[in-house]
Amino acid sequence: MKTLHVDLGPTWRGGQNQVWLLLRGLRERGVEAELLGRADAPLLRRAREEDFVVHSVGASGARWRAAWKLRGLLRERAYDIVHAHDAHALTAVWLAGAHRRARLVATRRVVYPLAGGLGGARYRSAHRVVAVSEAVRKAMLASGLASERISVVYSGVELPPPANDADRRRARERFRLAPGEYVLGSVGMFHPDKGHESLLKTLAHMRKEAPLCRLLLAGEGPERERLEQLTRELQIEPAVHFTGFIEDVALVYAALDVFLFPAVDEGLGTALLTAMAYGLPVVALDRGAGPEIVEHDRSGLLVPNRKPETLAEAILALVGDPQAARRLGEGARARIAERFSAEQMVEGNLRVYRELTGAERSR
Repeated sequence: MKTLHVDLGPTWRGGQNQVWLLLRGLRERGVEAELLGRADAPLLRRAREEDFVVHSVGASGARWRAAWKLRGLLRERAYDIVHAHDAHALTAVWLAGAHRRARLVATRRVVYPLAGGLGGARYRSAHRVVAVSEAVRKAMLASGLASERISVVYSGVELPPPANDADRRRARERFRLAPGEYVLGSVGMFHPDKGHESLLKTLAHMRKEAPLCRLLLAGEGPERERLEQLTRELQIEPAVHFTGFIEDVALVYAALDVFLFPAVDEGLGTALLTAMAYGLPVVALDRGAGPEIVEHDRSGLLVPNRKPETLAEAILALVGDPQAARRLGEGARARIAERFSAEQMVEGNLRVYRELTGAERSR
């Protein structure tokens, strides 16, 4: 089987990590996997370093450049599957007419309804839409996409070795955290939907009851300046650490006591999956894909909203009960191994490919 993967994301986020894990997993299973993307993207750089066949386009007008490049590739090479991993990639693939020359797969990672007109036409041209959760599948169905054209394949993460005392000490030294401080944290782009503002207000709300709590926010994005200003207004600057983009994100997870995920209507959330894989107790919202991932009081805590008093109650329950926090962390890691591993994600996508090409029947 010969597959081409198209991702036009300019940065390294959860979606790009999923593409990377998929490329590696397919190679291990003897499936040819090539990548088309932006020349300046970290994903393309990593793929090239690992000797994958890569096809690059410039950043300016990337969708049009990718469509033109793809037309040539489709004439020169016989792909069984063309897989578009983001909305811009799907636009390029659709413009190139890939759905007429190969089986087209489109991954959908968000729970927003499909746009009308040309926006929806792109997804309807796909032979299969891979939804990363049941929440995303339901949004696709509500937008009028036929159920038989949707497959749920959960995003997956690798299960790392549990952080030991040396890892924890090194991570805390990196972020200048004192040994007795209780560290809450979040990893992700600073965007209004992610809920960082609620985390800052929650920390301010609980400072009297938990003066040793600190908040570690890893990431970058358009909201950072506003969030830093809010930190000053709430007078919690000494207790908040903005780390910026961290390439070795394992350091962040090793430094934390609790991971917070107050994102609204998240399609799945690979940062949450990764935190659970590291064995961290997590607090997430009981909406979107949250209930699909976290089993309340078994692999984390689910809260109904992100009001400061609501989040504070859940966090303080973990601060005051180390044994419960440890139990939830162990349950979180077991949950990832059971249902959200990178291996399961690769096998799920490969099963879709085989169904579309008839390889499943021949097997």
